[in-house]
Amino acid sequence: MDIIDENCVASLEFELTWKSDVGRHKEIFFAHSVRSSRDLLPEKMTRGLMGGSLGEQIHLSFSPGELVPPYDPHRVLILDDRQFEHGKINEHRIEPRFGRFYPKGLLKNLANIYSENIAPFRCTGIEPPSLTVDFNHPLAKTEIELQITVHCVREKESDRGGRMTDWAQVITDGPGMQARWQGRPTDFFLDDPFARSDEEDDLTFYEKPRLVTHIDSTAEATITALYGALLKPGMQVLDLMGSWQSHIPESLALAFLVGLGLNREEMGKNPQFTRYVLHDLNKDPTLPFDNQTFDAVICTVSAEYMTRPLDVFRAVARLLRPRGFFIHTFSNRWFPP
Repeated sequence: MDIIDENCVASLEFELTWKSDVGRHKEIFFAHSVRSSRDLLPEKMTRGLMGGSLGEQIHLSFSPGELVPPYDPHRVLILDDRQFEHGKINEHRIEPRFGRFYPKGLLKNLANIYSENIAPFRCTGIEPPSLTVDFNHPLAKTEIELQITVHCVREKESDRGGRMTDWAQVITDGPGMQARWQGRPTDFFLDDPFARSDEEDDLTFYEKPRLVTHIDSTAEATITALYGALLKPGMQVLDLMGSWQSHIPESLALAFLVGLGLNREEMGKNPQFTRYVLHDLNKDPTLPFDNQTFDAVICTVSAEYMTRPLDVFRAVARLLRPRGFFIHTFSNRWFPP
């Protein structure tokens, strides 16, 4: 079976593209089992998918408020700032900061809002004793392009049991949160944002090699495709916070690939490295390379472990040649401490 109809289960790759005031954003979500007879899909998406075949790419455009709920000014509320519940994370008191998102459960004395509610709201105004919050989806005013790639089509086994999934909600749960509110910078830098619950020396944590994959095979393929699209043959590349895999296509003939990381055994197992350097970025964010050495710097699912990221980013800028790339990938799998 290789054609989507009303009685099939399909594995689909959703690729959302949208623009903000700072750039063009692409979000990829892989759905293993989309059941056309049970799950919820917008009508435009259903029409586009029906009759789709294995390997086909369906392109759809959504006006603001079409794929996510439309912007509603009544979902912007002015509250008493005492309605914000100040909890603690790692002994740090949670304060409302402009542009940041918080779970609705932190708000008190609001109808239909309970402490267990983790749906996000955005803080858009802090003028004590008032606090302005926005409950609208961050993409409510944004045009969205959606590409759906059909990876697998199979007959459904049964109509009995199982759960119903609203795929429009699933694939838009997260995209847009990185965009600024009305173009104003988000206040990320108060409250010691790079502090960790485990401040032990990183060399202790990375003393033992971890020759395992930290992301699944679909995520690995997505990252490899991204690097393959942006990196070109003959480039000179630095793999920042590198390990035993670089996720660069094996067929891509780089001039050289340098690894920088904390575990000698992990990096020694990487067959793509031309050479590697042991260096602790959290102790010393400067990088031991000459100016304009690299055409690209990649950092794969690791930037969240930096305690001095802005210093590192400035150091990377020094290393890059004009029009060079600094490519970051992120995962929801990580070591929280």
